[in-house]
Amino acid sequence: MNPTYLVLEIRRTFRARRSYLLTLVLPPVVLSVVGVTQPELVVSVALYGAILAVTGCGAGVAAERAQGWTRQLRLTPLRPGAYAATKVLAAMVLGALSIVVTLALGAARGVDLPPAVWLGCALACWVVSAPFAALGLFAGYLLRVEAVTRVLSPVVTLLAAAGGLFVPLDGALGQSARLLPTWGAGELARAPLTTGIDAGAVANVVLWTLVLVAAAAWRFRRDTARV
Repeated sequence: MNPTYLVLEIRRTFRARRSYLLTLVLPPVVLSVVGVTQPELVVSVALYGAILAVTGCGAGVAAERAQGWTRQLRLTPLRPGAYAATKVLAAMVLGALSIVVTLALGAARGVDLPPAVWLGCALACWVVSAPFAALGLFAGYLLRVEAVTRVLSPVVTLLAAAGGLFVPLDGALGQSARLLPTWGAGELARAPLTTGIDAGAVANVVLWTLVLVAAAAWRFRRDTARV
C-alpha cells in the first residue's frame, strides 16, 4: 500500500461531484422527505448511503481501465492488489462520511440514542458495507465505464428493498430477503439497537463476503493478465 497514492485517490474521490450526490445528499434527502424518526430506519438509510459509496469504486476502476491507466500501472512498483485496495479504502472514506452525515441528521430530527449506540451503529454500518466494495470492483472490471453506474445504482437500490433494508418483510418475501447480502448487513448494522447479534445475519455477511471477493478476484486476475 502506497500512502501517497491513497491520499491522492481520496482527494480524487472527493472531487467527483456525482459521489456527493449519491452518498452525501441522497440519504439525508430520503430522511427529510419521509420524516423519519425511527432509529432503525435512520441506521438503514445510513447503511444504504455507505453501500452506494463503496460500490462507487467500480466506476473509477472502469474509467481508468478505459483510459489505459491500469496498463501504465504495470510499469510502476505499485502492485495490482494494492491498486484495488486503495480504490476500496478511498471509497470507504466517503462511505464513512455518508454514515456520519445521515446519522447526524437523524439525531437532529429527534432520534434520541446514547452516544455508545450511535457509535456502535456507525461502526457497524461502515464494517458491513465493506463487502459491497468487492461488488463495485467486480462491476468495474466487468463493465464499461458508462454502464457501471447505470447498473450498480439500481442493483443496490433493488437489493436494499428486496433485502428488507427499509421495510421489514414477512412471509415468503421475508424468507427470500434472508438470502440477500443487504439483509445480513442491515441486521448487523442495526444490532447495537437490539439486545444481541443474529447468528444467521453473521453467516449471511460472511458467505456473501466470500462470494463477492471471489468474483472480484476472478475478474481482477483476468483483467490484469491481459494488460
